[in-house]
Amino acid sequence: MIRVRVIQALGSTPRDAGAEMFVCPNRVDGTIGGGQLEYMAINRARAMLASGEERADMDIPLGPEIGQCCGGRVVLHLDREGPTPQDHPDVLVFGAGHVGRALTLALHPLPVNVTLIDPRPEELARAAPGIATRLIPLPEAEIRAARPGSAVVILTHDHALDFLLAAEALARPDLSYVGMIGSATKRAQFTRFARARGIDPTPLVCPIGAGFSPDKRPAVIAAFTAAELIARLTATSSSRKYPCNS
Repeated sequence: MIRVRVIQALGSTPRDAGAEMFVCPNRVDGTIGGGQLEYMAINRARAMLASGEERADMDIPLGPEIGQCCGGRVVLHLDREGPTPQDHPDVLVFGAGHVGRALTLALHPLPVNVTLIDPRPEELARAAPGIATRLIPLPEAEIRAARPGSAVVILTHDHALDFLLAAEALARPDLSYVGMIGSATKRAQFTRFARARGIDPTPLVCPIGAGFSPDKRPAVIAAFTAAELIARLTATSSSRKYPCNS
């Protein structure tokens, strides 16, 4: 197996530095952006597999000469190392009902560590295969223990518990996202609840995913909330390049 890693991305490029893919004789996992850039890297990696070469570098301009129009430049490093450890942000989803299960499924392939949390074992048992779950009677303790930069999404079966968890999360200024399922009425009720306790409700996202569509189907809410959450988590990225998928 050859690891192909983007070590430098200049200008408009399909992936940023740090992107990796893994090339085997008959299989490729991951992507560095597709197009001729990727085909060239795959061919070079397979030549290394055939020859026994240990490492190589490629400096590729993304211009007309390779049939791409991004206009940037990518430097690749090819070697026989394993995946680089990734420190993805944690997303804590409270509530294993229809929307909670749909949201964890939508987030599962994305670059986050998602955990579904609920005090009801029968609901957690309905989570999709591969989803991390946590059975806990005091879910607010999970918010107190969350890593800085974590995201919290609250969609339990109990509005009083929702309010408790939202207040606990808003007491953590180092969280990247705090969202709660609900309506404009529920938002207004929580605002009164929070202000009576000296808590600023402004950072709370409620309703979640509502900036995209009023659709109330669980899978649709989950898709829009996943997009909203990922946009928030990536908003502090040091480089904001236009994507290029050609």
